[in-house]
Amino acid sequence: MIEIKNLHKKFGKLTVLDGLDLEIKTGGIFAILGPNGSGKTTLIKSILGMVIPNKGDILFQGKSVLQEWEYRDHLNYLPQIANFPANLSVTELIQMVKDLRPKEPNEEDLIRSFDLEPFLDKKLGNLSGGTKQKVNLVLTFMFDSELIILDEPTTGLDPISLIRLKKIINDEKAKGKTILITTHIMSFVEEIADKIVFLLDGNIYFKGSVKELKEKTNQQDLEHAIAKIISGNHV
Repeated sequence: MIEIKNLHKKFGKLTVLDGLDLEIKTGGIFAILGPNGSGKTTLIKSILGMVIPNKGDILFQGKSVLQEWEYRDHLNYLPQIANFPANLSVTELIQMVKDLRPKEPNEEDLIRSFDLEPFLDKKLGNLSGGTKQKVNLVLTFMFDSELIILDEPTTGLDPISLIRLKKIINDEKAKGKTILITTHIMSFVEEIADKIVFLLDGNIYFKGSVKELKEKTNQQDLEHAIAKIISGNHV
C-alpha cells in the first residue's frame, strides 16, 4: 500500500525526518505515535502531498506520489482541526465537498449515526467543537477509498459518538481498507490498532503490535510502555 524510502525533511536547520523508511501493507489499522516534534505530522503531510520532502520517495500502490495528485482520489483524510467556513450550513458544506470529489458519496447513514439531523441547517460557526468533529467525520468517511488517514479523530467526541466511530473504523477495516491514525489517546490505540509505528527523532523506533511493544518495554499497559520509550528510563 505505502512504501517510504529514505525520507528526509528539514525546516530551516531543524531536521524533522531523518532517513525514514517505512512499509505499510494493505489492510489493517496502524497507529502513528510519537512525542511532540517526532515527525508524525510531517510524515502524514508528506503522504498527503502537503509537504515536499528534501530527499527520498513515497510510493502508493507501487507508484511515486511526489509531484503527483491523482492518487489523492484514493484516500480520505480527517484533519485534526476542522476549519470550516463559518457562514456555511452543514448541508451546504457537505454538498460543496460532494461537488469537489469525483466519487459517489454515502453520507446519509453517517449523518444518522452521529445524530446530525438537527444540525443540518445550522451555520458551522454556531456549532460546538464536538459537533464540528462529527461533521468532519462524515466528510471523511462518506467516500469509499482504499486509504483512510485520521489525525486525532476522537477530539471532542462524546462516549456514544466514540463508540460509533470505533465501529465505523472496524467496518472499514473489515472491507480491507488501510487506516492510519495519529492520536494521543493510548486507550483508543490499545483497543483498536493492529500495529503501532512509533517515531522518535525523525525515524522509526518501533513497529509492531501493542503486545510486542509491552513485551519490549516490560510494561503492563501501553501508556507506560510509550512513556518508557520517550524517557529512556523505567517509569
